[in-house]
Amino acid sequence: MLPVAPVTLRNDVVALEPLLLTHGDALRRAATKGRETFGLTWVPETNEEVRKYVGLALAEQTRGASVPFVTRDVRTGQIVGSTRFMNIERWTWMQPNPLQRGPEFADAVEIGSTWLAPQAQRSAVNTNAKLLMLTHAFESWEVHRVSLKTDARNARSRAAIERIGGRLDGVLRAHMPSIDGRVRDTAFFSILRDEWPAVGERLRGMASSVRPV
Repeated sequence: MLPVAPVTLRNDVVALEPLLLTHGDALRRAATKGRETFGLTWVPETNEEVRKYVGLALAEQTRGASVPFVTRDVRTGQIVGSTRFMNIERWTWMQPNPLQRGPEFADAVEIGSTWLAPQAQRSAVNTNAKLLMLTHAFESWEVHRVSLKTDARNARSRAAIERIGGRLDGVLRAHMPSIDGRVRDTAFFSILRDEWPAVGERLRGMASSVRPV
């Protein structure tokens, strides 16, 4: 079991690198074209929005609440988006328990704040990125649960989560503001530790089958 800390996750398709202030220009370029494909996902566009986005993400990392990444397509060398471990949970048990962990470890984590430039959507990039993150969460951090969530209206995102093995926990109605100014219902999904061996095997097969460009 490893402590929660910034880390580079990489295979021959994608590299997830710790987010830095110097990544701002590359993220803005990745977010400039094809913005209609972002749908119900908020993606920073202007220089000011990107600076605020990166600054808030790094502040969360400093508090130990998230581990943000830039997503790089190894085959082209280009940064094509961002993702993060977020809402890192550290449980407190009522009684002493061998499952109790120290504050530097994680009991559960969410994968979220994910967006990809149009050329990387529905490609090997997302599948391999999720494989890297889930492998790290379950096999290095040894978490009990990985959560994923999306706007309940986002059928494409929900299908993508189910495709990688996420199970629907339910829909929380009137959960939060949405990017289109409405009150959003949120669909919550999860993968549990004892489900990971089967999910991981299937996901590795999917990742290897979509690697050709």
